[in-house]
Amino acid sequence: MYCPAQFEEQRPEVLQQLIAEHPLATIVRMGADGLVADHVPMLHVPSSDDGHGHLIGHVARANPLWQTEPNEELLLVFQGPQTYISPNWYATKADGGKVVPTWNYAVVHVHATLSPVHEPAEVLDILTRLTTQHEAKQPHPWQVADAPVDFTRKLLDNIVGVSLQIRRMQGKWKVSQNQPSANRAGVVSALIGQGGDAAVAMAGLVGPGLR
Repeated sequence: MYCPAQFEEQRPEVLQQLIAEHPLATIVRMGADGLVADHVPMLHVPSSDDGHGHLIGHVARANPLWQTEPNEELLLVFQGPQTYISPNWYATKADGGKVVPTWNYAVVHVHATLSPVHEPAEVLDILTRLTTQHEAKQPHPWQVADAPVDFTRKLLDNIVGVSLQIRRMQGKWKVSQNQPSANRAGVVSALIGQGGDAAVAMAGLVGPGLR
């Protein structure tokens, strides 16, 4: 990914937070007829050492993704907040009009290798951990155990767990760092006024460091 130094984000905790908040990965691999992309929600599992950890999820048994070669590197893209930025929001527009539109975004690229998980108990553990993560904000969280055992057993027959060992991660936070403080303040004000989850989230990324 092309990434100028001013937009680089390398802090592991920041990259992991984006993955936790935006867990739907676009997984890109080389198929028989060219590039193939799948969309799979993932859960990051931290490493016990200084490594990047791994990601877990599950796919339909009919999906050939889980049959990826053991050493084949996959690209996972986690798209965070993103929004259009109007030049009307820049204070410097009044100073000669030399401003243009742009698009702000935060994204994490993960390069990893995949191992399939077939053992029913391990797949059930993946389902349980994913469910616990995504149900956490519900007033009455649903649990895998709430479903009939026979129903869950049949479900397990039709899915395959996946564990992806992370080789490297790259973060790009293009959030108006190349603009003067006055322009960034204008962006924050406009985004908050615009409202909506994406705009407010982006305002939170642009805002830090303003005086």
